[in-house]
Amino acid sequence: MTNSARRIRVAFLVFYFEAWDSLAELHRRLLDDDRFEVLTVAIPRRLTGDVAFDDASGASAFLTEAGVAHEVWAFADEYEAGRRLREWAPDYTFLNYPWQRNYQRGLRPDALIEFTRIAYVPYFSLSLVLEPGPDGEFAEGVAAHYFTQRTHQLASLVFVQSEEVKAAFGSTSRGTDGVVVVGAPKLDALVAEVAASAGAVAGAVAGLVGTRTRRRITWAPHHSYSPHWLNFGTFAEVRDAMLALARQHSDVEFVLRAHPFMFGTLVDRGVIAADQLDAWRAAWNALPNTTDGTEFSLAEVFDCDLLVSDGISFLAEYPLATGRSGLFIEREGHWPFSGMGELAAQANYPANIDTFSDAITEFLNGSEFEPKVTEIAALRSAAMPHAGRSAALMHEALIDHWATEPSLVDPTRITETAWELLPGREPLD
Repeated sequence: MTNSARRIRVAFLVFYFEAWDSLAELHRRLLDDDRFEVLTVAIPRRLTGDVAFDDASGASAFLTEAGVAHEVWAFADEYEAGRRLREWAPDYTFLNYPWQRNYQRGLRPDALIEFTRIAYVPYFSLSLVLEPGPDGEFAEGVAAHYFTQRTHQLASLVFVQSEEVKAAFGSTSRGTDGVVVVGAPKLDALVAEVAASAGAVAGAVAGLVGTRTRRRITWAPHHSYSPHWLNFGTFAEVRDAMLALARQHSDVEFVLRAHPFMFGTLVDRGVIAADQLDAWRAAWNALPNTTDGTEFSLAEVFDCDLLVSDGISFLAEYPLATGRSGLFIEREGHWPFSGMGELAAQANYPANIDTFSDAITEFLNGSEFEPKVTEIAALRSAAMPHAGRSAALMHEALIDHWATEPSLVDPTRITETAWELLPGREPLD
């Protein structure tokens, strides 16, 4: 039977549900296309800072809330989910998270390519930071972990944001076959979500219901705080000043939207002692004007009068989605920005750990952070080359790829050691 004579079987493996928006529109399109048969599975994950794999209940609850029909494959045996996937025999298996150590062994790329073709869609929106090479020096161009992990090496299809990223694949033994420039589906989804939310708010204002009654500051701290990895996070240095600001301005709502890894790694890496962090969180949560934004959608996160962040993705996503500029608390010594990262940083207002509190106070006292219109336009031009069309381009590329009757990936064609297997990387187990 030729490929064109049967439906294309596509599986979506979901544990990083926080970035489901990178897959959601494509998933909807495939469900609506009679040429495809779709299986969606919530699977366990073990993120950085976690001791063990979870039971996939978080991913399942998210998919249920989103109205996505799915199965839950959470087994103590790390190979059972892989066996079940092999029995279903997908032609393609979509992933939106490349770090293989966070998957159970039966679902890691070397296991998947024995029976399916990996299709990878980045969970993040843009490549914003340079990475040091083996000599410790930062090199211009795309950071190696964006195109040299085992998932990248063994994927039949990789959907990337720009020609620059595609060219980076061309420098490897994998090459650019199956690497398709589509822009950022996450950004397309975010822009659409924020626009829909703004429309709903406008309707609520007209009807005098459902609107915020006080100003809101969203604080979004990153999880990295070491020269060994990114080094953008400022939570440890600014947390007490932020607590003081929230206490002083009881008429303002302060939303804390921490990176999902942050609290676990703060303790795991010895940045803050567990009892100190617990005491701070108790004091913060006890205030009547603080809100936990963990479960907020990005549209809700960005529904604020001022976004305060130390990086990384929000520096681009907030201006692109809202047309407004946020406050960037820049940590000295962070990994350098790529060209795209520089555009993102310039679209926001700068501060550091010594000046951010005064900047927020000035804002709350009436100073305006006018949108940096020219800088935001430059960022949008570079970041969204196919604005609004990313999912459609992925859909077309999948059909075109299948029409070539592609074989399974031969891992022997890869000559480089995967990024995560190089000396000094975190162990897989």
